[in-house]
Amino acid sequence: MKTEKNILIAFLLNISFSIFEFFGGVVTNSVSIISDAVHDLGDAISIGISLLLEKKSKKKADNKYTYGYVRYSVLGGVITTVILMIGSIFVIYNAIQRLFNPVSINYSGMLIFALIGVILNTLAALITKDGNSINQHAVNLHMLEDAFGWIVVFVGAIIMKFTDISVIDPIMSIGVAIFILINTLKNLKVVLDIFLEKTPKEIDLESIKEHLCKIDGVDDIHHIHVWSIDGYNNYATMHIVTKEKDNKKIKEKIREELKEHGIVHTILETEDEVCENTECHIELKTEGHHHHHHN
Repeated sequence: MKTEKNILIAFLLNISFSIFEFFGGVVTNSVSIISDAVHDLGDAISIGISLLLEKKSKKKADNKYTYGYVRYSVLGGVITTVILMIGSIFVIYNAIQRLFNPVSINYSGMLIFALIGVILNTLAALITKDGNSINQHAVNLHMLEDAFGWIVVFVGAIIMKFTDISVIDPIMSIGVAIFILINTLKNLKVVLDIFLEKTPKEIDLESIKEHLCKIDGVDDIHHIHVWSIDGYNNYATMHIVTKEKDNKKIKEKIREELKEHGIVHTILETEDEVCENTECHIELKTEGHHHHHHN
């Protein structure tokens, strides 16, 4: 519940703030403030989406989604990322035009807006700090970025006030936009890795296999798959070769071992038949079988 309430607060703050900013940018004639407005509007929309999807992602598993709805939270991350990328490109485009056709800017107004911006965004970042979904993390990242963006604008406004070099304004907005772009791409990669069922980066398959093979009664382990549903919960499936009659004990030991490696859900299948592609002992002499090449 806490996550949702936080995200809602962030949403309301952002939407009202981006309207206020846009107005500020128009009044002061500053493209870097307008670019922050675009950024904030993008954030607000994406936070709105993640709010809807976060609610859905909390639903328990059912027949339609046997793993539950957790990935909806991740999907929120994708949509957010795309919106932010479009926003940044739009900002860069506008700022480049400004570089060639500079306009006069109201620096004092800019300072006031930037100061309010820093304060509000820092508050919002503090409010949305806790929470443990990828979504929540993305939202908090936006808030910190916004605060950072405003600090840049603030410093720029001070410099321009004293030097009157108005080209600093579009340069800043390009800087902020590139910063947003780089972060969104990083975010996108994390999300795509989850969708592509990539082995979670904190999981070291080799060392897991080693540990599992050391368990008494485990002759071999193969067909091992590890994936993550949402970037936090890891799942694994595997076949265990064992001669033991009492599989239950062995499975329990394996589950314990996997929990230590951060894998919470496991599907274990046991068999007494030694498969071809053995991983614990590469060469097991099996009667009557031809050795296939190991992959």
